[in-house]
Amino acid sequence: MIFNRFFFPMRLIVAVLPFVLSGCASYYTHYAVFPAENSAGEDRQVKLTWQTAEYPGWWVADNRSTPITVETQCSAREWRLVDDSHEDAADQSCGEGIRACGNEGLDRVARTGASVAGKRCMTINADDPAARVTDIGSSLDLLVSCEPVKTVRGSGDDADNIDYIRASTVPYTIYSRKSPRGSLHARPPELDDSVCDDE
Repeated sequence: MIFNRFFFPMRLIVAVLPFVLSGCASYYTHYAVFPAENSAGEDRQVKLTWQTAEYPGWWVADNRSTPITVETQCSAREWRLVDDSHEDAADQSCGEGIRACGNEGLDRVARTGASVAGKRCMTINADDPAARVTDIGSSLDLLVSCEPVKTVRGSGDDADNIDYIRASTVPYTIYSRKSPRGSLHARPPELDDSVCDDE
């Protein structure tokens, strides 16, 4: 009887503990929208989005994040930048840090026109090979090294624009917003595609 009295509270604590501990993280949405040209020289808005789960310093788990998605206005092409903490980092084996690799046939190195095999097309904070998405503060540097082989995929009514932000030897300095997930300010603005129909 004493044995049961002692272990019943222990079983209850073990059952409840995962629910308590999952509440230790704070969840945030991060985004940035800024003007830039695409590779065709057209003025576009570019949007970056990602999410993080941040734990207190005393907690044993490391902070976690989603990859960073980069979208260019009027384009169907999206880029996903990962670091080595992400599950799909093995598919982006073109280097270290926060990066997205080029796709053979879709991209080429902007400066030389060379193949993108094993090359990073987009890098965030390129000077830091150990960079992690969770370490990004209120600003970041985005280096774009590639350009699309073609800016349009398909033809006629089935054509899709697949252009993206113009390559530059100097990184774009971008300032991001951070809001608690679920708050009114957590939703990034939609890119206005009405300009695409006018062109």
